Amino acid sequence: MNTAEQLQKIAKETIESFSGLSIENKNILITPTKPEFEGDYTLVLFPFIKALKKSPEVLGNEIGILMINSHPELFKSYNVISGFLNFRLNDLYWINFLQKNCTDSNFGKKNSNGKKIMLEYSSPNTNKPLHLGHLRNNFLGWSIAEILKANGYEVVKTCIVNDRGIHICKSMVAWQLFAKGETPSSANMKGDHFVGAYYVKFNDEYKIQVQKLVAEGMQKMDAEKEAPIMLATQQMLLDWEAGKDGVINLWQKMNSWVYDGFEITYKRIGTDFHKTYYESDTYLLGKKIVEKGIASGVFNKIEDGSVWIDLTSDGLDKKIVMRKDGTSVYITQDIGLAEQKFEEYRADESIYVVGDEQNYHFKVLKLIAQKLKLPGADGIFHLSYGMVELPTGRMKSREGTVVDADDLIDEMISIAASHTDKIGKVSDLSAENLKELYNTISLGALKFFLLRVDPKKKMIFNPEESIDFHGFTGPFVQYTHTRIKSILSKVEESESELLITEILPLERKLIIKLEQYGTILEEAAKEHNPSLVAIYAFEVAKLFNSFYAEHSVLHAETEGNKQFRIQLCKMTVHIIASATSLLGMKVPDRM
Repeated sequence: MNTAEQLQKIAKETIESFSGLSIENKNILITPTKPEFEGDYTLVLFPFIKALKKSPEVLGNEIGILMINSHPELFKSYNVISGFLNFRLNDLYWINFLQKNCTDSNFGKKNSNGKKIMLEYSSPNTNKPLHLGHLRNNFLGWSIAEILKANGYEVVKTCIVNDRGIHICKSMVAWQLFAKGETPSSANMKGDHFVGAYYVKFNDEYKIQVQKLVAEGMQKMDAEKEAPIMLATQQMLLDWEAGKDGVINLWQKMNSWVYDGFEITYKRIGTDFHKTYYESDTYLLGKKIVEKGIASGVFNKIEDGSVWIDLTSDGLDKKIVMRKDGTSVYITQDIGLAEQKFEEYRADESIYVVGDEQNYHFKVLKLIAQKLKLPGADGIFHLSYGMVELPTGRMKSREGTVVDADDLIDEMISIAASHTDKIGKVSDLSAENLKELYNTISLGALKFFLLRVDPKKKMIFNPEESIDFHGFTGPFVQYTHTRIKSILSKVEESESELLITEILPLERKLIIKLEQYGTILEEAAKEHNPSLVAIYAFEVAKLFNSFYAEHSVLHAETEGNKQFRIQLCKMTVHIIASATSLLGMKVPDRM
């Protein structure tokens, strides 16, 4: 039980004892006291003022006196400001808390709660390499998985690869037309970059052909349909669906090049999955579900043979779930895969990490699954996130203006090397250790910057800003960690008893912030929001630096103060390491 929960329990018992009311825990609001007020934690009085017919001042004083008298070992003082009752806890409470928890590297985390959650993230297309948008997706999915595990959930990480359809056929046709047998190996390119380059070549040639047809007198709309390269692509898709050997072999070969490239990038950024699904295996799923839906009246087959569902009464629209030729649409495939995933893993919740352009799709998916009474339907959750843009604007795959993940990481490493070399504190490291350090700093900067923003918000990514050692950045948090490690490396173990009864204001602020780690993890899991952990890690680092600027650790006023501050350093370094690890970041011992 954390401090806020203890205070909630005491407040509930106190109010019920003198009021005769039965109060639900959710109405006992305990929050950290605002910086402008005196206190550590605050009880919000507004939920009780009307029922008890007392002014905030009177009610606050009654509750404050009763709580202090019943728990003198916990409370030092209180004050009432408007509808807020602010408590200051005894210094000894915080001293004992720190002494008990300073070496616990698992502080704030929970044991198994018996529940299972499945996350689906990444969702790459096999016609192009992973790009900046995929990085936000991967970092969000992986971080949420770790945060959920820290809260006691069993987590299954999955990926669905979009490996079929017109997009991959475009790359295939372009390769046939222009490659002359070239391979990733002969071109000295990663496989995903190689195939992505032919996707861009397709669109370049397509534009040329459309312009030519228009110049010959054809309407643009007709030219876009009749361009020879587009007709060839559509035929290739039909041949793939018919299982034509030559097309299937080329499809398998080019996809294998892409998978090899993906694997290199995934390993580089620290992304992993328990299971990967492929759309080429799942696109036929859902047909039997549609048949059952027709029989139960959920779906309706119309005269041309297509099948629909009417969701207008639910505030949506009519949605096709099966084409007239009997082929499934994306929603049908997703319904089928959702059922398959539940049968395989029996997860209590199934989270889809997908951009906000798919908000409507996932509303429809969950609603249809519920109407079909599929097991696990209520557990479907869309973790929607906003687009990542560059300072120069949006990225476009077809025009080749997307920022490839690998290229961005290389640029980040270069920036990290430049910034680190300017500081000049690691010039004695070997070339191999420097390479590892630059990689740690660059990926830490990238992950922190992309995760520090609420997932729901759009964001602009600026590489230079993300790697500033003094800003709201990953390197600032990493540097604070190395600073504390440096302090602790100079400490000699002491067997002396900790003799201290009072703590200073900055020490108190830092301890209170550290104590809130478990609460932050709970909120981040509940809201599916890693930015809460990123912001918290930054605030801890900032508070420590403020404390350290004012108070010496190794040359403290007394031995008791020194040992207390050493404990403060130990707990801070553990929590920074823990919080950053949940974001996928490493923390170096030197920077």
